[in-house]
Amino acid sequence: MSPSLTVVVPCYNEEKTIKQLITRVLEQDAVREVIIINDASTDNSLKLIKEFQDQRIVCLENATNLGKGASVKKGFQIATSEYVLIQDADLEYSPEEYPRLLNPLVSGYADVVFGSRFLTYDSRRALYFWHRVGNKFLTLLSNMFTNIDLTDMETCYKVMRTDIAKQIDIKEKRFGLEPELTAKLAKMKVRIYEVGISYRGRTYLEGKKITWKDGISAIRCIIKYNLLK
Repeated sequence: MSPSLTVVVPCYNEEKTIKQLITRVLEQDAVREVIIINDASTDNSLKLIKEFQDQRIVCLENATNLGKGASVKKGFQIATSEYVLIQDADLEYSPEEYPRLLNPLVSGYADVVFGSRFLTYDSRRALYFWHRVGNKFLTLLSNMFTNIDLTDMETCYKVMRTDIAKQIDIKEKRFGLEPELTAKLAKMKVRIYEVGISYRGRTYLEGKKITWKDGISAIRCIIKYNLLK
């Protein structure tokens, strides 16, 4: 029997990729529910989302732009499948990786799986050197606090049992979501595994949104959520 998966998709101004992304997500055997949160997009993203008639799609709309963290929180709250996965609306991460990500969960030896862009033999687009340095630094800093030896704390692909996701009270509204989730999962003493994934990063001209300010925020979040009781 195929595992039951809810995919949570925060979307802000991704008209170039959202239609193909949704199509590829729906093609995956495990997907039972796709919760798309349109984060007050100003382009045609919402129009393209609503073109889909598949009953598995749940479309939520934020009246104002709240950020990725706030959107994922909404998705976690209403997810109904056994497992829940975070999927960015761009095409940097491939939905075809779902079986690989789900395997440790379905096999019963993991509660949470992170998809690592660095622990992999698959293709990975060579892009910004300083982004990689920043990612390695943030992952190292997070590991020092959590005592978990992750290779890619900042990865989008985090998939977990839905009952665990519903216990997490997400506070961060933007990209601080990643260190916050990592810190809170570590405190829950759940079994975390990593799986190597492919990665097709994009440039700022192609729509990449994360900036150095998000890196500074991530440092704040690592310290904050690991030191909180």
